[in-house]
Amino acid sequence: MIQTLNRLWLPIFFITFLFTSCRKEDTEFIQAPDDQVLVANSILANLMQRTSMNDGSIDNIIDRANCFTIKFPFTVKANGFQIVINAVEDLSAVEYIFDTSDDDSDMVEIVFPVTIILNDFTEVAINSMDQLYTYSNDCNGENEDDLDIECLDFEYPITGSIFNSANELIDVIYFVNDYQLYEFLENIDQNDIINLDFPIKVKLLDNTEISLNNLDELKNTIEFYYDSCDEDDDYDYNDDDCDQCTKDELKSFLTSCNNWIVDKLERNDYDYDNVYEGYEFNFLEDGTILVYWSGYEANGTWTTSGSGNDLTVVIDIPNLPYCNNNWILHEIQSYSGETRVDFRVENVDRLRYVNTCN
Repeated sequence: MIQTLNRLWLPIFFITFLFTSCRKEDTEFIQAPDDQVLVANSILANLMQRTSMNDGSIDNIIDRANCFTIKFPFTVKANGFQIVINAVEDLSAVEYIFDTSDDDSDMVEIVFPVTIILNDFTEVAINSMDQLYTYSNDCNGENEDDLDIECLDFEYPITGSIFNSANELIDVIYFVNDYQLYEFLENIDQNDIINLDFPIKVKLLDNTEISLNNLDELKNTIEFYYDSCDEDDDYDYNDDDCDQCTKDELKSFLTSCNNWIVDKLERNDYDYDNVYEGYEFNFLEDGTILVYWSGYEANGTWTTSGSGNDLTVVIDIPNLPYCNNNWILHEIQSYSGETRVDFRVENVDRLRYVNTCN
């Protein structure tokens, strides 16, 4: 009889042990530190969702709309040239064509049908320009406040765990992009308690990385930086061309290739494109310039100062006066084997060098 009782108590003991162990795990989860628990409808959950929204301004050169993007791939005609846009980087090809001449009217035609992706990642099939206008007219205008936070981005993966107090289930969460994080935050409810694994990293618009150790730091960082930059919610594709330009980058481009030619030259709104036709310009690392043409040569100097959209390049070649100026670096472009370095002074002077060196 005693042996029979022992046999009955043994499975009961293990069942009790397993149940107690599971409840202990639940209790440990619920009792996680407050600075690591994310709940629905909190200020931080809202900030995180706004940060992970789809940024509709990245393709404004195509659709002139801040509240949606066109899903890749799609095809456009830019000033008559057909281009397949497979990624964000391909949008520079459209700008490259637009920048070829200042004397034409830039036109972009979208080849329909396309699919647009709204701020909340909803996808909508679009079959005509009129249908596209229906959605773009609902967007906020240029540089108007909108919900999406663009001045910082999450770095992935982000991991953690979730406990639902209604069904007492625990699950692992794992995000590798904005879409996954946004959808998760959109669907959590009051019964969900989320523990995030730290550190979590965010990247600012200037590529600065910040490592955060708890939810308070994450909340404070988003609140501090969310309105700290120009989100570029306008349709002027030329206004941010040199945000990240540096002296070292410019020096690398100019000195690594020989025989630059003048592709554009304007002084006081007059066109001098052909004045230096056949001239080859060579920029040396010691700050000198050597120019060759038809058996002749000239030399001068070049110096740089500043950074970004205020990077100044002083060119002084005594025998070639139209080149001489305190130029502002406007843009560096590389596309289809050609590189352009574009200098400007306000809207009256322009000097653009071109090279096919790789």
